[in-house]
Amino acid sequence: MAKIWQNWQIAPEVKAVLNNAPEVVFPASKKEVLDLAMGGKDFVFEVSYEVPGKGNVPEAVVVKCRNGLSVNFPEPHMRRRDPNCMFIGDNSPTDKPRFAEAFPQYKFADVRQETFDWLAKQELAVLCTNIGGEETGLYGILIAPKNAGCFIGALADIQGVVPPTDLSRTFAPDAIIYLAPVFRHTHFNGKQVVVNNRLPNVHEVFSYNLYPGPSAKKGIYSVLLDIGEREQWLTLHGAAVQVVTPYDNITAILHEGASGSGKSEMLEYAHRKTDGRLLLGINKVTKEELDLSMDQTCLLRPVTDDMAISHPHNQKNNPKLVVRDAEQAWFIRINHITHYGTDPKLERACIHPSEPLLYLNIDGRPGSTALLWEHVEDSPGKVCSNPRVILPRKLDEDVVNSPVEIDFRSFGVRAPLCTVKNPTYGIFGMLHLLPPALSWLWRLAAPRGDANPSILTKGSGLVTEGVGTFWPFATGKAVNYANLLLDQIAATPQTRHVLLPNQHIGAWKVGFMPQWLVREYLARRGAAKFNPAHLEAARCPLLGYIPGQIKIEGTTIPEQFLHVEMQPEVGLDAYDAGAQILTEFFRSEIKKYLQPELSRLGQDIINCCLEGGDLEDYKKLLPMTY
Repeated sequence: MAKIWQNWQIAPEVKAVLNNAPEVVFPASKKEVLDLAMGGKDFVFEVSYEVPGKGNVPEAVVVKCRNGLSVNFPEPHMRRRDPNCMFIGDNSPTDKPRFAEAFPQYKFADVRQETFDWLAKQELAVLCTNIGGEETGLYGILIAPKNAGCFIGALADIQGVVPPTDLSRTFAPDAIIYLAPVFRHTHFNGKQVVVNNRLPNVHEVFSYNLYPGPSAKKGIYSVLLDIGEREQWLTLHGAAVQVVTPYDNITAILHEGASGSGKSEMLEYAHRKTDGRLLLGINKVTKEELDLSMDQTCLLRPVTDDMAISHPHNQKNNPKLVVRDAEQAWFIRINHITHYGTDPKLERACIHPSEPLLYLNIDGRPGSTALLWEHVEDSPGKVCSNPRVILPRKLDEDVVNSPVEIDFRSFGVRAPLCTVKNPTYGIFGMLHLLPPALSWLWRLAAPRGDANPSILTKGSGLVTEGVGTFWPFATGKAVNYANLLLDQIAATPQTRHVLLPNQHIGAWKVGFMPQWLVREYLARRGAAKFNPAHLEAARCPLLGYIPGQIKIEGTTIPEQFLHVEMQPEVGLDAYDAGAQILTEFFRSEIKKYLQPELSRLGQDIINCCLEGGDLEDYKKLLPMTY
């Protein structure tokens, strides 16, 4: 292809990279991308680079399977996202670590040029892609070594491929990702590093590792959040689904939260035992198991899996939140699929796909079928907690491609086991209804929750994921996003707010069954309002209201799954101890937002919490729709 980039509106130093590279290819289809990923090999291709002083260092091994490509990374710490890998290379306002502070031995301008010098010596592939969907009008390019087709393929699936012939002669990208895996060895001691450089006309993302999570996936999220911060709109960190009852009523739920909080699971059908029953939970103290029977469940129409864009083009003055997917494929974590039959719909889609898929951290063998439950091991006997499959939206026949009005906005929390002997913040019941002001506070405190499987963490305990739980990917000022979230909640009063736990309810191990059952419950209620007389204030005010009863298809959920303090293995003392943990965590996190830039309403809501306000106080600040 002729040097079409000569007329593009890109910096001279970027043009120089493309001009000087020995070869530049422009994959224009998924087939071309997958061919690159195999590097001309039939079944096994090693992605490796020459590192001064270390020789040829392998970064990934790509295996061709019957149903796609299995990509694995030799180093276990490269198989998941490091939450502390983002740095800011520019001087614009930010609350994130700046490159100059984290790496005082370097000047970013020098490292940027060194990156360009290294890329100019490689055979390159340039991928043109949408950013956030066609309605945003945003486009980006990836400049990567040609042998990194596995990374290119991830971005191609997630954001789509735009043939370069479809671009204008004077194309001006809104974002550029530069991939240079070797720099993690030469500059960053083997660690994951992603540098965002927000220039006046383009957002640059420098990816110094091959695992696509922090850059091909979340790097684009950073771009959307940056542009949204400037233009006053949000890309929410949530999965949305239309739930169609057996009676053809449709309810839309947006489930937000940190990694591991149940976003992808909100799009999954409830996992059943071999006899068809649902395992509500296992009491970890008494070893009792509680099963439920439910013959009729709702049809699920997925809307978004992780990035729900709320663009002004769709929102306008709608009193309900309106979202659509910012991605064309989903980066699905499958650590919970440990055997055949766990999630038949997803398994069927991935075992017999209509086009080859990309699998990460799956033990795929050459020429065999990659299976979702065969995860690679990080060490002997310890399986990787972050196996993934990238599933294009178009392969789900029930997917919704249009903007959707949200009826319920839920927030998910990974709750730890809570007992008399070991009190924790795992005091959540199955369903909590939140006043909008309190719902906003949950998005400020944004607990990451217990035993997060997706990212590298040190230690345990309650830590924050940052404002909106999208903060790990944002590049600007946290208070700006806090204002945007509050404005959004206040402007959409007909969207109701709930809180849903997973993993544990008190002493019961429950997995994601609570949110699957609540999804069925809320869908059957639909537009019907909750009678305030049938709601009880939770013992801990941060948990809002608890319905007096939850009944689904004639099955009543035991009261101890709504009021955790009623479990004999927990009791009032352990509950109150957990409430204290939660309260202290909230107070320590939300007071950080009491800055002059925070809106007056936001300051009043935070002060209400810090002063021990009750639910009636929150409702006075923002009315609650039941």
